[in-house]
Order: sequence, then structure tokens, then C-alpha cells
Amino acid sequence: CAAGALALGGIGLSAVGGTLFDFALNPRAKRSIMARINSGAASGLDASVFAADPFRQEALTWFEEAKRPSEVPAFDHGTVHGWHVWGRGVVPGEDGRRSSASTDTEHRYLIMCHGYSGRPSDLCREALMAHRAGYSVVLPAARGHEANSDRYVGMGWLDAKDLLQWIQFVIDFDPEARIALYGVSMGGAEIMMASGLDLPAQVKCIVEDCGYTSVWDEFAVQMGNIMHLPVHPLLDAADAVCRMRAGYGFKEASAVAQLAHARVPMLFLHGSADTFVPFWMLDAVYEACASPQKEKVAFEGAGHGASSYA
Repeated sequence: CAAGALALGGIGLSAVGGTLFDFALNPRAKRSIMARINSGAASGLDASVFAADPFRQEALTWFEEAKRPSEVPAFDHGTVHGWHVWGRGVVPGEDGRRSSASTDTEHRYLIMCHGYSGRPSDLCREALMAHRAGYSVVLPAARGHEANSDRYVGMGWLDAKDLLQWIQFVIDFDPEARIALYGVSMGGAEIMMASGLDLPAQVKCIVEDCGYTSVWDEFAVQMGNIMHLPVHPLLDAADAVCRMRAGYGFKEASAVAQLAHARVPMLFLHGSADTFVPFWMLDAVYEACASPQKEKVAFEGAGHGASSYA
């Protein structure tokens, strides 16, 4: 009967939604977008610009030798993991806090958030440059990535709430900290989403590079670019599954909505040749930002996540 057919159709759509959720947000799935990206099969991404940079290998070697493990309480349960490298002249005391023996007088810290399918070491180049400029650097691993692969991917939304714990991690170490937030791609979305939260006064500025307007908007782009599937009703079904399994919705996870509450100075970066997170999103997030101090910079011809290489 018609009711039975409708019920079967609903069951089928729910199954498809579960498959799409696993494909995009379950790091333990056998087939995933992450695997496609890491194999170079995803359109809109060109890793050659990174591989061709000799400084990147120097930076990666430095990071692997200098990094120290960190962990903070997750905002919901358990812990999330990452890395830190204290700056020159910063001496940790026996209690784990900054020692009075520290000779650094600037108290500058940079929290750096990586992109989807990546890892903290992806930002080794920028981390080394910041460290040489006198910053201590803290690099959280996003949910569903590296040491946090036991969790579903938060697409920056859940990570933004964890980011408050990473900020507190720095403040607990050094109450005089002057903190900047930096993120690329999903990490850029994360810090934009965090901009609307109740940030401590120690957070002085935010620099985001090629972050997306919302998880829904970004997945709608990738439904065409990677999966070659229609947005409706398939993304709607995946959204419903994400609400049940991961606790958030794709439209709810909006950088644009959060930026309406931003108060700290913000800088927005984006490559004009970016098709993975489309270039048009730069104007959308910039216009949405309520911070009285904001600026945007477009890097002509730069692809996704490659503004610092332009």
C-alpha cells in the first residue's frame, strides 16, 4: 500500500543518510571523504604547492622534534589531544605552569587549528614562523583526527566549544597570556564559530584562512564536487543522522551566525582560485562579522589553503 511504500522509502533514505554521514564524518568508516582527499582524488585540492616547498620539510622536522603532547577536557566528555611548543624564554615550572624563571616578556601565544582530513603538523610551516617570531604555539587535533579519531568529526562546530578549553589551557599556564587564534579551512570555520562565544579577555585577535560559511553550505558544495549527488533529499537525511549520532545539525553549525556576535579584531584570508571552499564565502563571512575591527585579503590565484604560499 501507499503507506508501506512511504515507510520503506523513509527507511531507505535513512540508510542513505547513515551512509553519507559515515562517508563524511566517521573516521573509522572503510570508505570516506578523508580517504579520497588523502589519496588526492578530491577535486579542488592541489597538494603539490605544499610538497614543492623546501621550507615545509625543515618545518616538519622541527615540529616533530619540538612538539610536546597536550590534552584538555572536552566540552562534553573525556579529553581531546593536541601539541604545544613553548616559545623561546618560556620555562614551565614543576607545577606545569609558566615559571618565574622565564625570560620571555611578551606572553604571546598562537593557537592553530588545522583543516578537514588533516593533522596539526599540516601547520608546521606557519608554526615555525610564529615560533621564530616569539610565539608559543598550541596545535589542537580536531575531533575525528589524529589522536582524537575515536570521535566523530565536528566540522569546527564541536571543536569551537573544545577551543574554549584550549584557550583556558594557555591561560592556566600563563594568566598574562596574549592569545591569537589562527585556523585554515575547517580550522578557519572553527575559530569563526568560536568568535561568537564568550571568549576570555586574553584572546586578542583571530585570523581565519578559507573557512566556510556553514557546514551545510560546504557539504552542499562537496555533494557535487566529490560525491556527484543531489543535495535534496540526501543531505537532509545525512543531517538528521548527524543530529542523532554526533549531536549537531549542518545548518546550526554556522560560522555566519556566530560571526554576528564577534567582538575581537578579525582578519579574513582566502585564495581567489579556491573551489574546495568557494571564494565567494570570503565576502559572506566578512560581511557577517560584527567585530568593529575587521579586514579581508584575497590572494590572487591561490588555491585552497594556499594563501600563505602565494
